[in-house]
Amino acid sequence: MAKLHIKKGDIVVVISGNDKDKRGRVLKVMPDKQLAIVEGVSIVHKHRKSKQQEGQSNIEKVESPIHISNLSVVCPETDKPTRIGRHRNDDGKLVRYSKKSPNKVEIK
Repeated sequence: MAKLHIKKGDIVVVISGNDKDKRGRVLKVMPDKQLAIVEGVSIVHKHRKSKQQEGQSNIEKVESPIHISNLSVVCPETDKPTRIGRHRNDDGKLVRYSKKSPNKVEIK
């Protein structure tokens, strides 16, 4: 399985689909299915049945998963969608960096 270009907590922008140009924070990543749940993007209505006989059922708005190919990480310096590169820093640790920024800003 290949490494993904997004991680939990990243700020991403949707680059295609019904929610194009919306931004949000990644809440969950499912690498086996290559899906991610993004806060405030791809909202669907879930009809919840009550657990008790006489209880209240309700309709909730929840985020549905979106394919990671439709997401792009936002560069913290330029505030624009960017591609992600990887290189080893001085300590030998693999870090992600923004390819669009002139200073090769590290993405946390």
